[in-house]
Amino acid sequence: MKVEDLIERARNGERRSIARLISLVEDGGADLAVAMRDLYPFTGNAYSIGVTGAPGAGKSSLTDRLVARIRSADLEVGVLAIDPSSPFSGGALLGDRVRMQGHATDPGVFIRSMATRGHLGGLSLAAPEAVRVLDAVGNDIVVIETVGVGQAEVEITDACDTTLVVLTPGTGDAVQAAKAGLMEIADVYVVNKADRPGSKDMVRELRHMLQMSDAEWKPPIVETVAIKNEGIDELWDAVEKHRSYQQEHGLLEQRRRRRIVHELKEIVAERQRLRLETECAQLLEDLATQVIARDIDPYTAADRLLASLQP
Repeated sequence: MKVEDLIERARNGERRSIARLISLVEDGGADLAVAMRDLYPFTGNAYSIGVTGAPGAGKSSLTDRLVARIRSADLEVGVLAIDPSSPFSGGALLGDRVRMQGHATDPGVFIRSMATRGHLGGLSLAAPEAVRVLDAVGNDIVVIETVGVGQAEVEITDACDTTLVVLTPGTGDAVQAAKAGLMEIADVYVVNKADRPGSKDMVRELRHMLQMSDAEWKPPIVETVAIKNEGIDELWDAVEKHRSYQQEHGLLEQRRRRRIVHELKEIVAERQRLRLETECAQLLEDLATQVIARDIDPYTAADRLLASLQP
């Protein structure tokens, strides 16, 4: 099927075509640039929310309840569950699918597990492109749920308008999040499983950390018990307040501009990398041999490779 026909069907709500477009994003095929070009005029309407945190924090249950809350506001929702650690699995996060089965028959919810199987640009390109697909087909809100805590999660949150960092009491998550760099990118802290011992201690620890920050936006701390649907209204309120704050202060436009700048850099880097591997493969090998022999240094070799890529 031609990309143009695929886009038309997806725009008309055909779920299989939407899924095929996201598969195109995952695979990074030759038609990806064409698809992004034709989809782009229909984007710019969705608001994106990132959900990240350590495994076992209850992110999927929290996402499930948050989706239900968003749907109660009569908004259409797209959900991306991204698995950066399973390049051969096809991104089928069965646990996420099982937890969100309650939305399976809701035409206002589209759920997709995805990996970055063949995408040279990795997560930093695949995530915003997948969000763009869900934006273009009419979703009001796009929720991106990630697996684990680390660099991949920091990259993915670059694709979001609001980032939720989910922590659980009694696990040392607050300290681990600080080490992983997630404290800097959190817009809202969610202490999930707040009925566990140590919840109040974790909230107190987070507040202490936030007191040392000089950022104008102080991330609220929301306590939730997702499996009991507790604190979800408060969480949605926190997201809406962050959205309003950004819009009132012109920060949302700045954030999205930074995202585009980052994406453009990634696209250029990916294309240059591809040219390097195809047009300059032999030169790359020859220069590597010279570097190993200590005839030239790596930076000189890189300069020669860059020069060879000039038109």
